[in-house]
Amino acid sequence: MNDVLLRLYIKFQVLKDSQEGQDMVEYALVVALIAFGAVAGMKNLSKAISTAFSNVSGQLGSAIS
Repeated sequence: MNDVLLRLYIKFQVLKDSQEGQDMVEYALVVALIAFGAVAGMKNLSKAISTAFSNVSGQLGSAIS
């Protein structure tokens, strides 16, 4: 049991001192920030598109009548 805990501790120390994982975390944060910005922008864009279609629909309805 002690041997397993010792190996686990050594692996944890190696992972903690490794710099490779840090790059992945930074990339993940950048991707999350871009995704958040895209979602926030899509809400405004969807309102504008909905308004545009409503205007076109109203104009077509009055032109046909």
